[in-house]
Amino acid sequence: MSEIDEDAVLSDFEGEEETHLEGVEENEKVQVCYLTQETISQGLSLLCRTGNGLGHAFVKLDLKDNGLSDITAVSSFIHLRFLDVSNNHLTDLSPLASLTQLLWLKVDCNAVACFKGQPFTQLTYLQWLSMAANRLTDLDGLVGPALESLNLTGNGLKTVNGLQGGCFANLVTLELRGNHLDSIDGINLPNLRQLYLAQNVIKHLKGLERLEHLTTFHLRDNQLDTLEGLSPNMKCLQYLNVRGNAILYENALKCLGLVSKTLRALVLSENPLVETNDYRLSVLVLLPNLERLDKDLVSPEERTEALERIKELKEEEISLP
Repeated sequence: MSEIDEDAVLSDFEGEEETHLEGVEENEKVQVCYLTQETISQGLSLLCRTGNGLGHAFVKLDLKDNGLSDITAVSSFIHLRFLDVSNNHLTDLSPLASLTQLLWLKVDCNAVACFKGQPFTQLTYLQWLSMAANRLTDLDGLVGPALESLNLTGNGLKTVNGLQGGCFANLVTLELRGNHLDSIDGINLPNLRQLYLAQNVIKHLKGLERLEHLTTFHLRDNQLDTLEGLSPNMKCLQYLNVRGNAILYENALKCLGLVSKTLRALVLSENPLVETNDYRLSVLVLLPNLERLDKDLVSPEERTEALERIKELKEEEISLP
């Protein structure tokens, strides 16, 4: 299993966020910038058949980096399936309500503050949505029956209430990096596969028993001092990243045993625990099937030593009166 280069991912996002903040400051000074037909014509591409098969229309529109604060003119392009309006000054997405064929929508680096009054109840075919680096503080009003990927990185979210399987039955990938979450309780998405929560203020794990199909779980740079909350229901978990937390004691890792059959890669670096000389052995005793610990593969010698230690512990238990 290859390790995800989260350093690169986070670095890219931090650069985007800085640029976005500069744009927000500029937005407070500029006048309303309307979308024109000329700008639309320059951004259109990908000619396809329309839904009835009797005509053709351009279904992809790129409007990023145009300084837009109003996109009313886009509402008549009802055949669009792919739309990028990132890096503008948008607060209102309601003109998108008529674009009921949208499959893919990118709204990164704008100034949208809430989902209420936005068009998502009409976008019933939308499968991919990214609204990173906006001003969102809650999820009220967001629905996505067809959504498979949702990126809300770099907003101001404090809770995740509303992420229920009934409204997001097809959601597979959820990115909530760089928000203000102190808990993940409220994520009830049994079909979720990848969950990215780096750079929040999460202090405890709760509600993980609902994430039965999760394979990748990123919790880097939070405030966890224990992994209590990992559940045996997580029968698909393969990759866990808790780098840069506050895990100090070996006892805080005991819950790793609950996912020992499936976990293949674990990142524990930049926790106080790793300063101890034998932390790798302690981890491998709990996770004998682990293939990678931090950035290093588990060596045959380490695995042998761990298996011997497991055997010793079992013999000690048997000998106890």
